[in-house]
Amino acid sequence: MVDDVELLLALLNSRPVLDGAERDELATDETARAWAVAHGGTGTAAELRALRQVRDGLTAVVLGRRPVAVLAGALDGVHRRPALGDDGVSWELTAAAEALLPARAVLGWAWVAEHLPGRLRPCGNDECRLFLLDRSKANKARWCSMATCGNRMKARRHYERTRQSTSD
Repeated sequence: MVDDVELLLALLNSRPVLDGAERDELATDETARAWAVAHGGTGTAAELRALRQVRDGLTAVVLGRRPVAVLAGALDGVHRRPALGDDGVSWELTAAAEALLPARAVLGWAWVAEHLPGRLRPCGNDECRLFLLDRSKANKARWCSMATCGNRMKARRHYERTRQSTSD
């Protein structure tokens, strides 16, 4: 399931804003195919359409803009079946090849929603489009990265404070 959670974050964060401009990794079929294959997918046109649709649905659900039902289509025809191995029982996901990657992202979201409720959220920097999964004990993480957004936001607040104190 850890892999599915990492896939979920990668899919949600496949549309970063860099230097003020969005860089959508699924924008063209070429870049989307490379993204899908790098994450274990097939890169077929059907898979790319499903990934884009699931990403949009997951984004809307996490932001509270759409109901969870928008994700239902990604799980059509998807099944888990038990498999016996040396370590015991494991669960294999079965579906059409182009449906596996989008389904895994939705299952990753479902696992997070059940086991880590309220910990998947957008970065606190309004100019950032990334999401974070807060794994801290206090559940108070606000930024996708302390080194980038956190530092930027703290510097901005410091500048505002010092500017106000010099104008008084």
